[in-house]
Amino acid sequence: MSQIPHFEPWDYTSPAAYDAVGDRRDGAIYHYTPSIVLAVRVALATGRPLLVRGPSGSGKSSLAQHIARVLGWDFVDQVVTSRTQAQDLLWTVDHIRRLRDAHANQLGPIESYVQPGPLWRAFDPEGAGRQAARSTPREPASAPLGSGAGRAVVLLDEIDKADPDVPNNLLVALGSLQFFVSDLGLTVRGRRETAPLVVVTTNDERDLPGAFLRRCAELKLPVADRDRLVAIGALHFPGFPRETLAQVAELLVPEDLAGDRPETAAVSIAEYLDTIRACEELGVQPGTGLWDEVVRITVWKHGRSPLAR
Repeated sequence: MSQIPHFEPWDYTSPAAYDAVGDRRDGAIYHYTPSIVLAVRVALATGRPLLVRGPSGSGKSSLAQHIARVLGWDFVDQVVTSRTQAQDLLWTVDHIRRLRDAHANQLGPIESYVQPGPLWRAFDPEGAGRQAARSTPREPASAPLGSGAGRAVVLLDEIDKADPDVPNNLLVALGSLQFFVSDLGLTVRGRRETAPLVVVTTNDERDLPGAFLRRCAELKLPVADRDRLVAIGALHFPGFPRETLAQVAELLVPEDLAGDRPETAAVSIAEYLDTIRACEELGVQPGTGLWDEVVRITVWKHGRSPLAR
């Protein structure tokens, strides 16, 4: 009997839509295509990280949390920055608090300053919970160490922001489900049967190392076409007339530009949803007097252009 988790998002019922920005990160609502579902299933089957590429606002980050909802797994995430090191995703040491305690002659043992990172929390939630209890004051990010699901989806968001060595320095931990915590002298070990699904996103602002790319399953989220924009709009605004959703999509993505648009001229999902919400809340009808002003504010910003409008 296969132990591959059953991933069937079509059977999942999303909660009712609510007031939120277009690029909501809670994963409450997501529109799947067959290629997205297949990529998730391949990552689950192979045990490889799922590298999700796509322009800003295309739904990369929210995908990971929605996968966790569909699977009924815990969700752990960390946004990567230019200062993030590979060890930060495994464990961190609060050196500032340790120095302050040393100056106050209140220095505790090293385990009092070690905090589990997202991969420790996903590999070994029980061990991470015990370590978080030893480290005081406890960091907010370390509090929700599991709801009892036994498995987790880990989102490492915007990995391309980090130094190029960071992805390669994670290869051993991701491949073996274990790593050595040098500050504590212990090895964190995960189990294959409870291995997390690691979702890594990139905006392609920096090339990722080849060795890392070869060890990932990959999903490319393309610029949304008009049909997908309308389908996503219907999920977020179930009471909004579908013909109006289609009209907004048609105005933002003219037929003569739908097939070949540079990314700088493309309309993101978040921008489309922002435009719908603005029209709904302000009573603006697509194509009327205020329409051009609204879309200049929501879409055609910073010198971007719809090109041959």
